[in-house]
Amino acid sequence: MKPVYESNGYVEQFVLGKGDLRFAVKDTLDIAGHQTRAGCPALEHNPVAPQHASVVTALLAQNCQLTGKTTLHELAFGVTGINLWSGTPVNPRYPALIPGGSSSGSAAVVASGEVDFSLGSDTGGSVRMPAACCGILGFKPGYGVLSRHGVMPAQSSLDCVGIFASDAAVLRQAMTRLGVPVGEPLNALPAMSFIPAASAEIDAILLRFLEQQGIAPQKAELPNLDDAHRAGLTLISHENWQAFSPLLASNKVSPDVASRIRAGADVSANALDSAEQIRTQFTAQVDAMLAKKPLLALATLPELPPTLEEAADPLSVVNLTRLVRPFNLSGHPAITLTVGDLHGRPVSLQLVAAKDQDGLLVQAVEWLTGRRQP
Repeated sequence: MKPVYESNGYVEQFVLGKGDLRFAVKDTLDIAGHQTRAGCPALEHNPVAPQHASVVTALLAQNCQLTGKTTLHELAFGVTGINLWSGTPVNPRYPALIPGGSSSGSAAVVASGEVDFSLGSDTGGSVRMPAACCGILGFKPGYGVLSRHGVMPAQSSLDCVGIFASDAAVLRQAMTRLGVPVGEPLNALPAMSFIPAASAEIDAILLRFLEQQGIAPQKAELPNLDDAHRAGLTLISHENWQAFSPLLASNKVSPDVASRIRAGADVSANALDSAEQIRTQFTAQVDAMLAKKPLLALATLPELPPTLEEAADPLSVVNLTRLVRPFNLSGHPAITLTVGDLHGRPVSLQLVAAKDQDGLLVQAVEWLTGRRQP
């Protein structure tokens, strides 16, 4: 495959199954008879998968039609979605901005209307972040809620299969067909806490949006939020070294991604122990907050999504996952909803619920989008 500098989001298009809902999948999910290459030239000659990932099998059995595989940030290890080998998707609604990573193509094909929904994976915000960049819904279920069988990498303590959709009605259908129950539509939104953790301008837009819906959340703090972000980085570095270090011998992994994989070799046992302690502490903090109020709200991104030009400097995007990655560490379900614009760039609200309350997040987004002021 030759380098592709712009993409519609797909790396391969085909049709499998018949149904009333069209979907696409990130090229880290196996499709029988097709290669899983994860946007990496080191996997260009990967053998075809012998069977579908479990979530794909489930959807094909539930009246859904698969339209192809989507591009991503190489090896799902990056936040911009820029990939000069398998293609950088054009952000359909905000063409000057990054599509977000790592599930860039899965976000782009939903935002463009090419499919009803798509599947991505979220290890440190990789569904919620591109959804926020492209102005659509991005849902990370709780850890283990959706099967990861047939998903690359095979082992992860953080990664979840997630769903992109343009509207909550489709998200409800997708979740239901995947066997995750979603209750009846809400008559009123449960009480929520709000964590002011983004820029002042972004937090002001989020609070104004909630106020317009008649919601007055109680402001709160998660003391270990930043520690949880750093702990998540430690664990993904270690786990990606374990998963992908054999690929480095090919010299075909891009230099930026290769350097971050190599950094995982230096994660010490003490650092891993510390990260796990923070996981326990932060999870307890989130559980305690959600025991008082069923929803937790905060920004999806701490700052506005950058342009492609701005993201060329890796240092400029280091903190973009600061507010999403902590909930991979804790394993709580989380969803992102775009609620406005600032300086021509999308601003998104993130909602978090207790474990086993995935359906509540779908109901909450239904309620919020149904009441949204024109």
